[in-house]
Amino acid sequence: MQKQFDTLTQSRKLIINLIEEHTIEQLNKIPQGFKNNIAWNIAHLVVTQQLLCYKLSGLECAISDEMISKFQKGTSPTFTVSEAEFKKIKEQFLVLPSKLEEDYSKGIFKTYHEYTTSVNVTLSTIEDGIFFNAYHEGIHLGIILQLIKFV
Repeated sequence: MQKQFDTLTQSRKLIINLIEEHTIEQLNKIPQGFKNNIAWNIAHLVVTQQLLCYKLSGLECAISDEMISKFQKGTSPTFTVSEAEFKKIKEQFLVLPSKLEEDYSKGIFKTYHEYTTSVNVTLSTIEDGIFFNAYHEGIHLGIILQLIKFV
């Protein structure tokens, strides 16, 4: 599992490095042909990791219900993320992978509610959730790379 945690941490650092020089306006811009923006994608990754790993394990998420409702699957940005809000999102984006690794090492993930994803992959264990999260993060890295070209 260590490789999974390392991959998550490194891919998130890569994403932050890719967007670091962008303005909040660029991060909020929805280019023609897209249905979301860079800020939404980064927040969505925070939310999805929490849902796949913590909520499906019957544990409390480390993010607010408001954040979940704004950035979960099926949502799209109908609002502008402020500079202050994005700063908090970036902090969570970078810190929560370490918390996941720490919590996994402590053995807090005792149960897992089986869940079939939109790509018809059934997750039955926390390990399944962590592995699938890496796949999901890769998809959104690709989307973010595309968005960067148009902002």
